[in-house]
Amino acid sequence: MSEHNKSLLNDAGILNLEDASVVMVYTEWNDAIVNELVAGCEKALDQYHVSKSEKIIVPGAFELPYACKQYWENTKGTGKQPGAIIAFGCVIRGETPHFDYVCKAVTEGILQLNLQLPVPVIFGILTVDNEQQALDRLGGAHGHKGEEAAITALKMIALQRKLAKS
Repeated sequence: MSEHNKSLLNDAGILNLEDASVVMVYTEWNDAIVNELVAGCEKALDQYHVSKSEKIIVPGAFELPYACKQYWENTKGTGKQPGAIIAFGCVIRGETPHFDYVCKAVTEGILQLNLQLPVPVIFGILTVDNEQQALDRLGGAHGHKGEEAAITALKMIALQRKLAKS
């Protein structure tokens, strides 16, 4: 993570969350980039001693909201429900309006999940004009978006626990 982003996304309030559970739902599409997002997320979760995580893979970004919702629905009552879900993908602009449709659908889908599910769904989808912009978000000047997604998930779990105590 870049030094700039560390100051914006500090770890205040996310210590002692070793019992937290996070599910990463990620795409096969643009796998070299997405796999690095997932690796960054796992690194950050390890840093905070979070050992309960699971990974679910889907074909593309359009399928992310469905898979997140189905994971939640299919783990009800099993004790495997996560404290947060992180959706990872990478949509790179092409020569057609496909980029716009996919980005809009995924964004709206993740938003709806955040309004419907009792746990946060973290938006870890890179929406970029080219591959270089994606690479810049894997530890370059724009930080590591996989690590940032993990920290965001942990902060939201901490918030959820704090509100439950109130």
